[in-house]
Amino acid sequence: MHSALWWRDFEFQDGIVTVKKTGARLPLEPGLIGEVLAWFPFYFTVEGWRLKTAAQAGPRIWFTPDRPRPWYLIWSVLHAAGARIADSPADADAVFVFDDCTTCTPIPVPPGARVINRDCQSIAKSHVARVFEQCFGYSLAIDPEGWSGPMVEKSEINGAHDGRIIRGPCIAKPGHVYQRVIDNSVGNGLVEDLRCPTMAGRIPLVLRKRRRVEHRFLNSNDEVDYAETSSVLTAAEQDQLARFTQAMKLDWGGLDVLRDREDGRLYVVDVNKTDMGPPIAMRLTDKVEVTRRLAEAFLDYLRQTPPTALTHAS
Repeated sequence: MHSALWWRDFEFQDGIVTVKKTGARLPLEPGLIGEVLAWFPFYFTVEGWRLKTAAQAGPRIWFTPDRPRPWYLIWSVLHAAGARIADSPADADAVFVFDDCTTCTPIPVPPGARVINRDCQSIAKSHVARVFEQCFGYSLAIDPEGWSGPMVEKSEINGAHDGRIIRGPCIAKPGHVYQRVIDNSVGNGLVEDLRCPTMAGRIPLVLRKRRRVEHRFLNSNDEVDYAETSSVLTAAEQDQLARFTQAMKLDWGGLDVLRDREDGRLYVVDVNKTDMGPPIAMRLTDKVEVTRRLAEAFLDYLRQTPPTALTHAS
């Protein structure tokens, strides 16, 4: 499907924008319209890359069951890397299982194909919390019926952004998870999320996303910049996150990581295998720089021989 037809992914009715694939419903309000308008300059930049490299002999990636649309990070990284979307698996250098769902069933791929994210079949928050505890040795999840004090309640599904802080103990709601409150404040009334793009466990750079504390669970940011990984994460922490991605069977994706101000520990609160970006609030020059750097890392990732990080035992 050509990127020029991306608007067909949405339905507009009664002031609500519905994403057909995920069912997410967004009120058509000034804030959303402003974000869309802010996104267009970067979109046109990437369209220029796509048209420039269309006839080049870069890597060919076949996506199944869906192709990435322009708001997904892999779309911009792919074109910055000079890669192309293949028309069939027979024409592809790699197969990318791209399914924007919280849980999915195994996707059949050609025997012997080099496959990305085939075995990352659940990014449900309860599963993420279990794998996190196994890899880090301490827990994010809590039992709401036995917990006294503030806690986070949020939906299991990916991308809901419906988190809220409540007080326990309380009866658990079906389809929700309960987590400890992480103090990720950085001063000036802001909290900071660390978005860690990862490829085969490697984190090429870290995006620092800051927003007002009262908006901590929303998908909008007041400030976004990027930093060198080693300036944000220690070598030991990078190793822990790499083990975590391996346990999640995540070849490509983005980790949402919080650092607790009180104890200094990291907490992985979300995993994205079809992550969007770069964030709207970034300056255009930073978006371009981040995308180019991730494109270089993606090409290195594809050149791995043997591609041990691109496949997992079934």
